Amino acid sequence: MDNLSINDPPPAPAKKFVKRDTLLENEVNVQKKWESDGVYEAKADSSRESFMVTFPYPYMNGRLHLGHAFSLTKAIFRAQYERNKGKNVLFPFAFHCTGMPIQAAANKLKKEIEQFGCPPKFPEEDPAVLAAMVKEAEEKAAKKAAKSTDKSKGSKAKLVAKGYTGIVRQWTILTKMVPLEEIPAFVDPEMWLQYFPPHGLTDLKRFGSGIDWRRSFITTSTNLFYDKFIRWQFETLREKGKVKFGKRNNIWSLTDGQVCADHDRSEGEGVGPQEYTIIKLKVLEFPGALAPLSSKAGSVFLAPATLRPETMYGQTNCFALPEGKYGAYEMLNGDVFIISERSAKGFSCQGYTEEFGVTKKLLDLTGMDLMGLPLEAPNAKYERVYTLPLLTISMGKGTGIVTSVPSDAPDDYVSLKMLVDKPEWAEKYGITKEMVEPFEVVPIIEIPGYGTTSAVFMCEKLKIASYNDKDKLAKAKDETYLKGFTSGIMRYGPHSGKKVSEAKPIIKNEMIEAGQACLYFEPESKVVSRTGDECVVAATDQWYLEYGETSWCDAVKKHVFSEDFNAYSPESLDRYRQSLGWLKEWACTRQFGLGTKLPWEEEWVIESLSDSTIYMAFYAIAGHLQGVDNLDGAKGSPSGVDPEKLTSEVFNYIFRKNMPYPEDCGIDKAVMEAMKGEFRYWYPMNLRVSAKDLIPNHLTMALYNHAAIWDDEPELWPKGYYTNGHVQVDAEKMSKSKGNFLMMDECVNTYSSDVTRLTCADAGDSLEDANFSREVADAALMGLYTEMKWVEEQMAGIAGLRGDGDENFMDKVFENSMNRLVHETDAAFGDMRFRDGLKSGWFEFVTARNVYRDWCAVSDVAMKASLVKKYCETLAVIMTPITPHWSEKIWSLVGGSGFVVKAPWPVVPAEDKLLSRQAKCLLSNLKVFRQQVGKAKKKPLGGKILVVDVYPDWKQGALDWMVENKGKIDDSKAFMGDLKKWAGSLEDKKNTKNLMQFVSFVRKEYLDVGDASLEKECPFDQSACFESSLAYITSQLGFTSPVEVVNLSKSGIPDGIGEKTVGNCGPGKPVLFCIN
Repeated sequence: MDNLSINDPPPAPAKKFVKRDTLLENEVNVQKKWESDGVYEAKADSSRESFMVTFPYPYMNGRLHLGHAFSLTKAIFRAQYERNKGKNVLFPFAFHCTGMPIQAAANKLKKEIEQFGCPPKFPEEDPAVLAAMVKEAEEKAAKKAAKSTDKSKGSKAKLVAKGYTGIVRQWTILTKMVPLEEIPAFVDPEMWLQYFPPHGLTDLKRFGSGIDWRRSFITTSTNLFYDKFIRWQFETLREKGKVKFGKRNNIWSLTDGQVCADHDRSEGEGVGPQEYTIIKLKVLEFPGALAPLSSKAGSVFLAPATLRPETMYGQTNCFALPEGKYGAYEMLNGDVFIISERSAKGFSCQGYTEEFGVTKKLLDLTGMDLMGLPLEAPNAKYERVYTLPLLTISMGKGTGIVTSVPSDAPDDYVSLKMLVDKPEWAEKYGITKEMVEPFEVVPIIEIPGYGTTSAVFMCEKLKIASYNDKDKLAKAKDETYLKGFTSGIMRYGPHSGKKVSEAKPIIKNEMIEAGQACLYFEPESKVVSRTGDECVVAATDQWYLEYGETSWCDAVKKHVFSEDFNAYSPESLDRYRQSLGWLKEWACTRQFGLGTKLPWEEEWVIESLSDSTIYMAFYAIAGHLQGVDNLDGAKGSPSGVDPEKLTSEVFNYIFRKNMPYPEDCGIDKAVMEAMKGEFRYWYPMNLRVSAKDLIPNHLTMALYNHAAIWDDEPELWPKGYYTNGHVQVDAEKMSKSKGNFLMMDECVNTYSSDVTRLTCADAGDSLEDANFSREVADAALMGLYTEMKWVEEQMAGIAGLRGDGDENFMDKVFENSMNRLVHETDAAFGDMRFRDGLKSGWFEFVTARNVYRDWCAVSDVAMKASLVKKYCETLAVIMTPITPHWSEKIWSLVGGSGFVVKAPWPVVPAEDKLLSRQAKCLLSNLKVFRQQVGKAKKKPLGGKILVVDVYPDWKQGALDWMVENKGKIDDSKAFMGDLKKWAGSLEDKKNTKNLMQFVSFVRKEYLDVGDASLEKECPFDQSACFESSLAYITSQLGFTSPVEVVNLSKSGIPDGIGEKTVGNCGPGKPVLFCIN
């Protein structure tokens, strides 16, 4: 793999922009210094607390994009924060190449070249052919929109013409990432391994990711070191009884001829097999097109699939799609099922046919051939039911045949009723009155509050008129099905009186044993493999991991819901609860694709979700095995380890407790001890960061595998998983057709690394989708550049600033604000709330400086040199997790020692809350005053700020009452009711209105700021607070005459000021009296 080079220089930006280019130039210089000094190379040090952060290695079938970058920043930010907090941080990274995606892409490219030439000439490049494709797509979209009841989607057909994306060519995809002349080589899967991992590494370096690259690697058997590690993992899992072999139902690709797991899919990730019960509706007559089947009378069935076998007592008919295409397929036991071709493929993969994956079709049929067909329905009250038309049947779900139970299925009830009410419509399909009218709804299940015919009840309640009321029908269906299963009681048949949940499995098994039904599986929803075929469910011999086994699952649950594991949000924790509830036996091998061969049966390859569950442990020793610029291990081990010497005994000694030293292992003992020591030092992993879509598979599987390999050391299991939502760009899903699909290197070239990182931090942190705003990125670029230049200016002119003599009020306020914001940023970063940390550590921090700078300028007072230096040093450090290159520049400007990425987090005093209240009194009231002046009809020339130290007696009485009734303040209705009674009991009835208004105002303030709002007197000198800033206040208000501060509690009420104005004053709530 000679192409695995990581030294290619980054491409120069296409355009020159001074501010952006200044940031980029600084980033290149800083990264060179980092790499030269090895600042991110983590070494075990027993004197320091370790902190290990990992991120799921990205799949290398292309370049990294903004989606990777966004999730990755959460790991990068936390890793750097912990470095600044003094911990010894390891943040390693690798690249995933296992499985089908690369193989499928290479195969697809090869097929395109064979079919269309090299370079290929695709049909859609011909304008006439493209126009025909667009027209066909528009017609399909219009037809779909016409059927839909959602009018918001009605313009879809017009949208097709704006950006037709119906054909996705592998060649076209590669042209956006690979030089044209190199693309043909990508028909070889190995080329993908040679090309994309080094580019991913380069992109990550340019992003300033802070990674220890000595520990990096690629997966698959190409890398012998990693290959040996995975073989050991599976040998250990087998030893512990976690790997089993047997026939299991899995999502299956007929084209690939193997199981199609999540990472092998282009559509349907997370979808599993769904069990159905096939009800065998015996065909009683063979008219018309069915005549050839008459010789098999007694063995021919319409075969609907149902999730509710317990309701079959209520069958009144069967439905088929008149325009649907069906076939008569013979099964292994001689039964003939009339079903869709799609479902027949499924049956052929589940042991129902003579040859796996091969159907035996006896006859082609249409839905019209089945209309009016008489049937015998097992368990039904009626001896004979008929096949009726239903136009809403999906041929892409189930078998295309639907059995009808109108008592408990709203769709069935509405459709049957329509045929009864509109005989002329029924006649179009050959349906007579005798086929519908005699069939009354059969009460079979009683649901409290819904009666014994819940479907009828819900249709009448929601006023559902026809099967076109899809939204109402969906609601009715969901409600009746849920209530029926959880609360329903059987009222018909031999199991009458039993709960539905109890009777359901019994009835299903009875029908199967009687030959009236059989089991059938299909995907819960559509699944498409990366080779492009729609998958089925197949029952095949498989090696599988026994996820869900009671004792194994209980051990994982105990860990996840203990204090030893941090999911960072209740919503995430609930998703783990769900995943642990449904994740069961998992097919862990494939018969071809890239990866590690199963050690004991090498015709099997370990699939991509199974070779990626404990590789975090491999990071601990990878520096000894891989080393720098050796992703595939081809350059050999820097510690002289031969991969062939990495036996199970070697790995057992390194990774497992109380295992004997392999005396004849052929590896230097010092190296062995060093690897073992590194693992014991770095493990357990403190934090793993991922997008939320990996919770149901990879993240849960990693917990299971840690619990298996280290079952006797739960203290080595992962300590925390942080998951985030996906990222949008400008509030829209990333899409190439919309022009907002951003690659990682593209973002860095356009904005710089630090601006991209800052914008990612601003985008959001929760499980909800975040928004990368290009407007925010533009503003961030301007902000970082401007701040850098300001720091340069201040450091150059530091001698001209004020010394450490007397402190003024705003000096104290500024320093206290910095202290508060440092603590807030510290707490936010530690909780993975990076948007909040950015707010306090950047936006509010800079704003505090702006206020101080403006105050000093207006007051004709130089800024204090020590505070300016503290501001610059502190800002550099607390912004290092987000903008490390920029912070290094600021750190160098202020003369900081060493690298800022190694600098300690600022140690500052706790916030002086009283001083913060004084500052808030000044600045918040100044904001109110500006609004007041701005609304004045005539611009005031000056004014008086009226303050009082204590409330008048009647307001103090009201505050005393509020303190006594604090427990009710949250309950608005109860609180205001009690207030009204209390106010009515007072002697001064004339003041009741004022009292009610005052208490109502204070209540709102209490809900915002707490007990401080209930104070009867001001705890600080308001007059001094405002008098220290008279020049600043006068300037901010645009007055030509100086502002005067009047303390009404000491000097009385000045002439010309009315009682109402004075009455609006309160402690900490001054009033501005304007003078024209």
